[in-house]
Amino acid sequence: MRDKPTLFLLPGLLCDDALWQHQSAHLADLAEISVADFTTQISLTAMARSVLDAAPARFSLAGLSMGGYVALEIMRMAGERVERLALLDTSARDHDPGRKDQRRAMMAQAGSGRFKGITTRYLDAFLHPGRLADKQLTTAVMDMTARVGLDAYLRQQQAIIDRQDAASVLASITCPTLVICGRQDGLTPLAASREIADGITGARLVVIENCGHLTTIERPEAVTALLSYWLQT
Repeated sequence: MRDKPTLFLLPGLLCDDALWQHQSAHLADLAEISVADFTTQISLTAMARSVLDAAPARFSLAGLSMGGYVALEIMRMAGERVERLALLDTSARDHDPGRKDQRRAMMAQAGSGRFKGITTRYLDAFLHPGRLADKQLTTAVMDMTARVGLDAYLRQQQAIIDRQDAASVLASITCPTLVICGRQDGLTPLAASREIADGITGARLVVIENCGHLTTIERPEAVTALLSYWLQT
């Protein structure tokens, strides 16, 4: 009998292992699960290298948002090692100059002592508008961003600003690939996920209705069910 596969889960900006809590708990029978820590690296390449150094020769990979950027960097660096790929609420495209300027402005505001205000503003971007009154959910997100903290936030933002466009990587991906996006994702709209799915031969796109950017904690049961099927087929 084959040993369980290894599954690396890659968090997004201002996110830690809480982003993948439901999936870690409910997919443990199907895979040996590791959640990456992206709080210390200064580039997406360094984040990708930290995963590759910790991973076995072959492994599966799921990344959300910034974690998806890292996943595509891993595919660029060592795609032959990845058995399965899941990309959630992410984009293969580099930001335009205007979006990069927005990120620099957020960094400056955070660095001037207003980090708590920055993380509060992210709630509107991370979650479906209809979930902003869900105190348990919003508290979980705010607690997660506080644990990641200012210094890691600044490093992560700079890594995202410096990232390479990964659209050219898509055509080289041959492993089974699942693309997931919340219908109301305001940070990485559905069109970005459609482009990814169209660019990878055989990729499957699934849209989660009434859901924003953080699909794994906003609609955890749906995402876990999709990843369970992906791991077993």
